[in-house]
Amino acid sequence: MEEIWVCHLGVVDFGAATGDEFREQIEAPFFAHYLKDQQGFDLQDTASFQTGTNRWMRYKEWPPKEGIVQRSLYLGRDGALSFQSPSQEGGSTSYVSDPASPVNYRKRPVEATYAPTGSHWRTWMVEDQRPYDGRKDVATWSTPVLEHEVTVTGDVIADLFASTSGTDSDWIVKLIDVYPEDASLGDMSGYQLMIGGEIFRGRYRESYEHPQAIPANRTEEYKFSLHGADHVFLKGHRIMVQVQSSWFPLYDRNPQTFVPNIMTAAPSDFKAAEQRIYSNSHLVLPVAER
Repeated sequence: MEEIWVCHLGVVDFGAATGDEFREQIEAPFFAHYLKDQQGFDLQDTASFQTGTNRWMRYKEWPPKEGIVQRSLYLGRDGALSFQSPSQEGGSTSYVSDPASPVNYRKRPVEATYAPTGSHWRTWMVEDQRPYDGRKDVATWSTPVLEHEVTVTGDVIADLFASTSGTDSDWIVKLIDVYPEDASLGDMSGYQLMIGGEIFRGRYRESYEHPQAIPANRTEEYKFSLHGADHVFLKGHRIMVQVQSSWFPLYDRNPQTFVPNIMTAAPSDFKAAEQRIYSNSHLVLPVAER
């Protein structure tokens, strides 16, 4: 039987069958060492497939510390995204989040997760984010076109300073690689590829054990991890950040009114709220020194 090498996830081409490479180069030597006492696996080695350059990398530890600088990427005024801190405080970006019209996490129609055919569940994390870029309930920031590569290797942290007119809120932050508008790239022309994303429910900002209402229209800090990334934003691409307050139906809708248990919220508890992100908000990126 002819061997089929799968190197795509959705329309994203990784240039090689990463699963096969992982099993052959990393998984097999690991088990051979620990189950059969064979040589060839170094416990200090940490392997990571670096997207963007599409190559396997090895590090002494994860997250790597050598050659990595923690840099803040600021969500500035008028959609500007920059490693330079804002020159003036007080700027903000706002949008209205309405639970009656939540932001979908993948393009509609959203097929059943485990449908025997046609479900895009397994590839949703690499779906194009352009459909959400133009929504009025999604705030978007973007850098200019990059003049040189930016390599992000390690844990990405979102540090939002935000307010809501409600008394509870969800904050979803997505780090995105924007491809150039170039016909030679085919399906990837202008593509917005999510590199990392996570949700934080505002009621847990102080404690997961003791949720608290959010004081309406008061600035609060929401700091949470977007998890690990090993990605190179190539020259000619742009870095984008999107912030929204729903990700449905991946996560249940927040009524945006504090109730003891969201699962038992009444229809009258679901209310639209104005969300405001202040310009000292930023992502902390572990950037490899050039």
